[in-house]
Amino acid sequence: MGTNSEKPIKRTIRRNALRQIVPLADTTIYEMEQRGEFPRRFALSPRCVVWDLAEVEAWLASRRSIPIARAQSPDVRQRRSRPVREQDPDRTTALKAE
Repeated sequence: MGTNSEKPIKRTIRRNALRQIVPLADTTIYEMEQRGEFPRRFALSPRCVVWDLAEVEAWLASRRSIPIARAQSPDVRQRRSRPVREQDPDRTTALKAE
């Protein structure tokens, strides 16, 4: 019946279970898959895609071990809507003196 040459059955997860494990949007996951930064999905049928649970868990473990640099804060002075006005240095100094 069972021989040593048989591969163990891999546990797979569907999209809903993946969302509970990885709190990222579907589009973010898809883009990361395209860039090779996230485990690839594979199709079980034309309408059902799944991910290998072991690959997803390994990806999570690697993300935990490597700190990710934070994105830079945007320069609010370059906004097109609601731009931040430059303050007069004289006025600022006068307000602080009072």
